[in-house]
Amino acid sequence: MSTLQETWNWVRQWRTPQPLGRRGEAAAARFLKRRGFIIVGRSERDMLGEMDLIAVDQRTVVFVEVKSRRSHQAGHPAEAVGDAKQRRLTRLALGYLKRHDLLEHRARFDVVAVTWPDGQPQPTIEHFLNAFTPVGRHQMFG
Repeated sequence: MSTLQETWNWVRQWRTPQPLGRRGEAAAARFLKRRGFIIVGRSERDMLGEMDLIAVDQRTVVFVEVKSRRSHQAGHPAEAVGDAKQRRLTRLALGYLKRHDLLEHRARFDVVAVTWPDGQPQPTIEHFLNAFTPVGRHQMFG
């Protein structure tokens, strides 16, 4: 066995699997692309937090929150996008729109729920368009 092959076997043995959240985001991005969305940002961060996906659907900027779960035992994944999360996403989206000079464009918030039980090759994906309206005093969305 060559040194390169031995090294690869060692790396493969110790490599940790991709976390469920990252796999869910990648699956959600593929799902949206198949439906004609253009993904323009992934894991966009600023001081307030992180936006999972930013996409364009026709002429609308779409801020996508992806929630991934192994099962619905603790509730549906989309239920995890409560009021506090909606307020934070609203502030993040407004900051993004300002930074990229997009305040004149339409925007909305979608939620993609990914359920991916252990051992299944593909998840179940549900897309909630216009899942919530902007929350708080930053309601500059059309």
